[in-house]
Amino acid sequence: MIRPRVVALLTASAVTLATSCSGPAGAEPDPPAETLTPLFSQVLPSVPGQSLTSAVVTFPPGARAVPHRHGDAFVYAYVLDGSVRSQLDGQPAHTYRRGENWSEPPGAHHVLTDNTSGSEEARLLVVFIAPTGAALKTDDPGH
Repeated sequence: MIRPRVVALLTASAVTLATSCSGPAGAEPDPPAETLTPLFSQVLPSVPGQSLTSAVVTFPPGARAVPHRHGDAFVYAYVLDGSVRSQLDGQPAHTYRRGENWSEPPGAHHVLTDNTSGSEEARLLVVFIAPTGAALKTDDPGH
């Protein structure tokens, strides 16, 4: 059962993910942004104060996420389609293809996430284990 407060937070996260920052007049347009489609959210009865939330994140061709964090969430990502380049602060960038996966520890700074293709969409199944009611994504200031 998806709780109304969690749906509101997922909707806010989807809006945040779907918008990109705007650059100065005359600058090259920003790459397209990713979108988040909520699938499921459930309070974890055996882990007080924590919820499991899943979503599909879609990256149009050439899309790039702005640098961000997922707060105190543990994040698991699985590539459903296409390929995505991902990098956490202090680690080398890695390209993940369909069927590959990775995780991010709580508090990680996600400095790069982009669709490596200019012609094909990429899709991820993302699972968050986070404090109940917490925002799932916070863009870096200025984005």
